[in-house]
Amino acid sequence: MMDWTDRHCRYFLRGIAPAALLYTEMITASAILRGDRERLLRFDPAEHPLALQLGGNDPAQLARAAKIGEDIGYDEINLNCGCPSDKVRDGAFGACLMRDPLRVAQAVTAMRAVVSVPVTVKMRIGTVDGTHRDRAAVAQEIIRFDDADYAALYEFVGGVAAAGCAAMIVHARKAVLGGYSPKENLEIPPLRYDIVRRLRADYKGVRFVLNGGLRTVAQAREALSWCDGIMLGREAYHRPQVLAEICGKTFEIRAQLSRMAEYAEREMRRGERLSAITRHMLGLMNGRPGAREFRRLLSEGSRAEQADANLLRQAQALAA
Repeated sequence: MMDWTDRHCRYFLRGIAPAALLYTEMITASAILRGDRERLLRFDPAEHPLALQLGGNDPAQLARAAKIGEDIGYDEINLNCGCPSDKVRDGAFGACLMRDPLRVAQAVTAMRAVVSVPVTVKMRIGTVDGTHRDRAAVAQEIIRFDDADYAALYEFVGGVAAAGCAAMIVHARKAVLGGYSPKENLEIPPLRYDIVRRLRADYKGVRFVLNGGLRTVAQAREALSWCDGIMLGREAYHRPQVLAEICGKTFEIRAQLSRMAEYAEREMRRGERLSAITRHMLGLMNGRPGAREFRRLLSEGSRAEQADANLLRQAQALAA
């Protein structure tokens, strides 16, 4: 969810899901150590509980970044071993780390040695090399999940669990490293919830959180009947009300718009652009009358030269 779940997005989603654990977008350990740390890690206290998702492959760097995250106030440190993008692959982290289970275990050990908050791992069920290969051959490898695939996955989980990982967040698809776009990686590899369920049975003392393809209350409840938690990404972003539906909560759109207008006023006084906030809110009325007008108003209106937080108050009329 890089460039999606920034602090504005998280503040917005918190109003809809008061108790959900929210995750940052992936931030590399090197960026935290060498870049604008305050800008990268800033969050509003209302975002708690909040996990910092790290990218990287150097255990020492990851440990230093994790400690910084804990000191700033994050409630969990999460290591991303699931992102398959070319940029991440070229940096030798994300999903390609699943091919180096020892290094991941060492990273978890190093982070746990310096923080007291939980350390978790976001992962896939396996990887496929798609670089400079025939797509038909890659497609067959994506579909296949044999004993060797499970053995590699089992070894990965075992090593990370032994290192003290508090939970495995499993995107139940293989990741294609090279040759497939991030969008294709989220849609083409088939979902294999059965593999995660098998892991859950084989590792009874390990917490497993299911990720990938969950869109409805019925799907969420079925998953929660056998796993320890669920993670939603794209569906929560494009249809945020699904979070309230799963939690059995209700929310009032006008109240959310009022809350976000107050937030926007505070942020704009600090120099933030209104469009940086409203871009995460376009799905608030999806499935309701007036949704198209709502999206147009926020999308176009927020880019106007004199746009201010009153645009969100104006949008309340569409939610009447």
